[in-house]
Amino acid sequence: MPASIAYRGRFAPSPTGPLHFGSLVAALGSWLLARRADGEWLVRVEDLDPPREVPGAAQAQLQTLAAFGLHGDGPVLWQGTRGAAYLQALERLLDSGDAFVCHCSRTALARSGGIHRRCIAGARRPDPAIRLRVPAGTAIEFVDAIHGRMRQDVSSTVGDFVLRRADGLWAYQLAVVVDDAAQGVTDVARGADLLDSTPRQILLQRRLGLPTPRYAHLPLVLDEAGRKLSKSQAALPLDERAPLPALRVAWRVLGQNPGAVGAAGSPEVFLAAAIAAFEPARIPHAPVAFRAAMHNTTVALGD
Repeated sequence: MPASIAYRGRFAPSPTGPLHFGSLVAALGSWLLARRADGEWLVRVEDLDPPREVPGAAQAQLQTLAAFGLHGDGPVLWQGTRGAAYLQALERLLDSGDAFVCHCSRTALARSGGIHRRCIAGARRPDPAIRLRVPAGTAIEFVDAIHGRMRQDVSSTVGDFVLRRADGLWAYQLAVVVDDAAQGVTDVARGADLLDSTPRQILLQRRLGLPTPRYAHLPLVLDEAGRKLSKSQAALPLDERAPLPALRVAWRVLGQNPGAVGAAGSPEVFLAAAIAAFEPARIPHAPVAFRAAMHNTTVALGD
């Protein structure tokens, strides 16, 4: 367990392609929150799903972060090497009865909208998944630094959720909880698309006796059709040769004063000015339209 610190944040991209503008908003926002608190900022690679990973993407993402001046404090953690830690946590949950082997297929759960509340009688498969048991009435409340008080009835909206997939791969929910605890993460700042995952993670933390970090979910960036930018054709790779325009637009998405960084001539100068001027209370909770954020700003996001 790392030494205790008042604030330790992290940025954890999945290596499914190059970093895009939405990724930059999450990276910059989490970096600024950590630096504003005189804390640490870690980088973690979520290489949990090899079939979806793009060869070389992880190293390219780390290179892009460096080009934008966003350097982690300490070595990068690769989740693909952490199987033993996840297995140890899974065995604890199985031994306590909090987790169980599940033979249900997606097809079998179609009638319940994919929500698992009980196993289908007689279902057997050679590659069962392992799920967390979520009894009826299980609800989680927490306060998000940007969105305020949140509540989710995990049993009715999610049900018994997967910890290890039928193909043997580790589920994100288990891996992120184990690694946040192992790295001593005190604050999780990430995109608002993961807001509904937070109750599951808090539930897992409680079942495993792990600390719960503070959470802040940053605004999503949407294209003109209202889709999350990462799923849009507008999600072009960031241009490492011209980081400043993209940094300025990301700063605007985070609700900050454009004039505070207007004179910056390099990423290093921009980031120094950004730390001094950053006001977390200005971060919007609503999604931000990409074109609106680019207003009066030229941004280089690739060729």
